[in-house]
Amino acid sequence: MEFFNELEKILKLQNYNDKIAQSKKFINDFNQNKLTFNHNSNILNFNPSYEGFCKVVPPQKVPRRRGFETDLKKATLIHAIVHIEYSAIDLAFDACYRFRNMPMEFYKDWIEVADDEIRHFEILHLLLEEVGYKYGDIEVHNSLWEAAQKTPVLIERMAIVPRWLEANGLDANEQIIEKLRNYKNDDIAQKLIKALYIILEEEIPHVSKGDKWFKWACEKEGFNSEEKYFEIVNKIYKNVSKKAHINVEARKKAGFSCVEIKSLARDEVKCD
Repeated sequence: MEFFNELEKILKLQNYNDKIAQSKKFINDFNQNKLTFNHNSNILNFNPSYEGFCKVVPPQKVPRRRGFETDLKKATLIHAIVHIEYSAIDLAFDACYRFRNMPMEFYKDWIEVADDEIRHFEILHLLLEEVGYKYGDIEVHNSLWEAAQKTPVLIERMAIVPRWLEANGLDANEQIIEKLRNYKNDDIAQKLIKALYIILEEEIPHVSKGDKWFKWACEKEGFNSEEKYFEIVNKIYKNVSKKAHINVEARKKAGFSCVEIKSLARDEVKCD
């Protein structure tokens, strides 16, 4: 079996149960060195695989995630995170598929990321089912997939997907956990907190992998990584607002410099 051909099949799959099953088989085959590599095969563009079972709406039309008192409110929050993790599976595989003739370490890194994202998806989807819903029951947006479409060049993809979107998740995850602490007697809230802690710890290495390959690309092309990062972010996302909350320690572990962290923060932050 050929690496890029198998990835193409997985990226096209629109049934999430089939996609998870095929992804696990693919990862196992990769880890056992059963796949060949044809870097000259055609590179295709895809629609997001969840379009087959999710209603896609503009971001402002996605149900607001407020409170956690009812099953619907629980499902709305959990479904939003499920969608992020499912999208992250495709984004990791798309990085492997789209960027050819890279060092083998690149493909190993993003296969590891996909493996983690599959596990995150499964943990959260079980929790979603526990409150009586499944993936596809609530509207979603295309923002993550659109970010991939806007970044067909390696240096931009590594800057935007892991170093911008996933890094923003490090900040948001911490805030969600803090809000869920108000529901001390809610079993679902406590299970979600536990899941989010796992995701937070495992997303740091994901951002770190993006940081490594972003800086690899910067060095190869002779760019200053700090300057290039903000140039790319401001190109893709016009008029980026400063962040009210920064998970400083997580970002530092993931490879962000204090110069970058302080530049991202709306208020003064301690970073040394």
